[in-house]
Amino acid sequence: SKALEAYEARNTAPKDSHKQVVHTITADRLEVVKSLDGWAGETLLPLLKSVDKNWQPQDYLPHPEDPDFLDQVHQLRQRTSALPDDYLVCLVGDTITEEALPTYQTMLNTLDGTKDETGACPSAWAVWTRAWTGEENRHGDLLNKYLYLTGRVNMKAVEKTIQYLIGSGMVRRLSTGLWDGCALSTGLWPFVLYNYTIKSGAKISAN
Repeated sequence: SKALEAYEARNTAPKDSHKQVVHTITADRLEVVKSLDGWAGETLLPLLKSVDKNWQPQDYLPHPEDPDFLDQVHQLRQRTSALPDDYLVCLVGDTITEEALPTYQTMLNTLDGTKDETGACPSAWAVWTRAWTGEENRHGDLLNKYLYLTGRVNMKAVEKTIQYLIGSGMVRRLSTGLWDGCALSTGLWPFVLYNYTIKSGAKISAN
């Protein structure tokens, strides 16, 4: 419709022409995925930590309820004042990637045989997807607040970029099978990236 075209022209980045990939899984493979439901419940779900045992963003940030909150912010700004601009650019990229989490959950919910059909489906795969999303949400919260408190980043530009990114969606060029979608949520690539970034920032702040 013209209204949709007008909205996309105002609010989304130009898209390359592409063919949408939907329901590519074969009946045989779908049967294999369905046969793993019991395994997911017995093996996958126990790997999830309880919320009370997980770290939370506030564990690593100044505490706003403390009387010396402003002093804590001042100390944080002192520690981050030596960080070079290219390091902050890296953190901004990390933040934007993490804050696009709604897109990743949407992508997982397009996988045939494991999607959350209702938004509160009790199947093991659906429970895992929602719990994984909840855990991942901490990363963007921490990075966003941290960058805000440093006072060195144009946060409105970051926020606009995040909104553009989520609104534009993600083009999937893989199949809709479980094996392709799991690559997104293994957690290995962010672990390697953030581990390196944190260690580098600690060295800079210490000097």
